[in-house]
Amino acid sequence: MTEELEQLMKNLHLKRMLEIYAEQLQAVEREDASYTDFLARLLRAEWHSRQEQAIKARIKRAHLPELWTLETFPFNKQPGVNRRQIRAFAELDFIPKAENIVFIGKSSMGKTGLASGILLKAIENGYRGQFVRAQDLFDEMYASLADRSSRRLLNRLVKLDVLLIDELGYLNIKPEQANIFFKLIEERYRHRPTIITTNLSYDEWPNFLGNPLMVDALLQRLRHYCHTIRIEGPELRELQG
Repeated sequence: MTEELEQLMKNLHLKRMLEIYAEQLQAVEREDASYTDFLARLLRAEWHSRQEQAIKARIKRAHLPELWTLETFPFNKQPGVNRRQIRAFAELDFIPKAENIVFIGKSSMGKTGLASGILLKAIENGYRGQFVRAQDLFDEMYASLADRSSRRLLNRLVKLDVLLIDELGYLNIKPEQANIFFKLIEERYRHRPTIITTNLSYDEWPNFLGNPLMVDALLQRLRHYCHTIRIEGPELRELQG
């Protein structure tokens, strides 16, 4: 490789092409391959490398606590989960249809692991997503009231292709926070799916969100296009949630 060619690759940030140039050059010479094939190999490797880096960047921005995958979920230890149904979610058809997914069950039954696995699958397939614990979300909503950034917060969350809200339960929240949460669900309704894990049945939501009329309106939107998975089975100590 000439110094000029090497410098051009560096300037154009073709890192993977630079790494494999000598190796691929020797390969095409042995195989008597064409220049077109040589170029295709270099570009293909660079493209795959950039795709992998993009996935890693999306995973980092998603704030997933652990990289739980659906492939490693212990379905044989959790009979309360329908494996076929979860595999259907992994096809990601629920995303363009803006269908929500709500996992309901006691602690340590695998709700977070399943929800995170679905989110990870979406991210690996090019979608933008984020994992957020319910307590952190409501704390962020409360902080946004002080500096009047609630609209900016909502805009960011509404634009996500998939939003995962984990551990929605009995939280000490103020009416203003409940109002922002209602707006979040309302603005994602029919546009983008939301995944929620919770240990509360739907009839218990007014107990922590307050305002039964608002909660009724919220649930109408959330459940209109929604898959509700109620998990009743043994605890999975290795998968918190």
